[in-house]
Amino acid sequence: MTLGAQIAWDDTVLPFQLDKADVRGRVARVDGVLDTVLSQHRYPAPIEDLVAEAVLLTAMIGQTLKLRWRLSLQVRGKGAARLIATDYYAPTADGAPARIRAWASFDNERLSLTDRGFDQIGEGYLAIIIDQGEGMQPYQGITPIAGQSLSDCAETYFAQSEQLPTRFSTAHGRNQMAGQAEHWRAGGVMLQHMPKASPYAQGGATGDNGLLHARDLVSGDDAENWSRVNILLDTVEELELIGPSVQPTDLLLRLFNEEEPRVYDAQRIEFGCSCSEDKVRQSLSIYSAKDIGHMTTPEGTVTADCQFCGAHYVLDPKSVGFEASNGGKA
Repeated sequence: MTLGAQIAWDDTVLPFQLDKADVRGRVARVDGVLDTVLSQHRYPAPIEDLVAEAVLLTAMIGQTLKLRWRLSLQVRGKGAARLIATDYYAPTADGAPARIRAWASFDNERLSLTDRGFDQIGEGYLAIIIDQGEGMQPYQGITPIAGQSLSDCAETYFAQSEQLPTRFSTAHGRNQMAGQAEHWRAGGVMLQHMPKASPYAQGGATGDNGLLHARDLVSGDDAENWSRVNILLDTVEELELIGPSVQPTDLLLRLFNEEEPRVYDAQRIEFGCSCSEDKVRQSLSIYSAKDIGHMTTPEGTVTADCQFCGAHYVLDPKSVGFEASNGGKA
């Protein structure tokens, strides 16, 4: 394989379907996007791991969105890792890339550098919010933090909120090829039973804390098919997910050759932020001139920073707020 062929699969999500098992899925490789996200901040290692996994999950889940929709994944906890937030912006036109951004908030004094990031979330929840655009009410689904990883939480979300049997296998880490600088890469496979699966198992919920598990939603032939493809996915190796030598199409053939895999057009993804000066002005438009005065710096400006991309905005205090002397324009 040429180096060009290797790079062509970075920052892509490849949808596929296993016709024999009636299962659909996605293979994702996140490379430059993750590098850009993590380079915006100097996160401690446990937080970097959480952000990397969240970005990868967001890429795979978000790929199903329609044009111009947005999906947000949020993890909120009462531990040292307080918030992991990602946004996936669906393509604005056919053939255009999707965009992802991410950000994390944590309590540095409580954070342990030797413990896993997931173990430092504590009690909390994972939420997925889907915004269908102007004039539409956003949809939100929430599930408690459960299992041993964000992937486990996402599987529980789909079982509880969508009643879709779902499985993730993910890996992430720093990667270095000969003659190149070290960089981040994450890779994963997502499996999801087609919606005709049984809506609820008669045996009850068998997941952590009485929550539904994917196996609770399938029975008969569906259960057999679901079990078989999960056993096959269990054989995947970390190097196959994030290494430079295995293309996603080759990986699908290696794992699921007998399940009659079909692939669809790959979706490119890139880093992208939706912040702008206009949005900053809009957020400040609810404040009076007196309130704006309290926000004004000693230098006589109002400033705002984007937590996602680091953009820094400097505004004239007379031009913001609902009492702006020039209608809110600089």
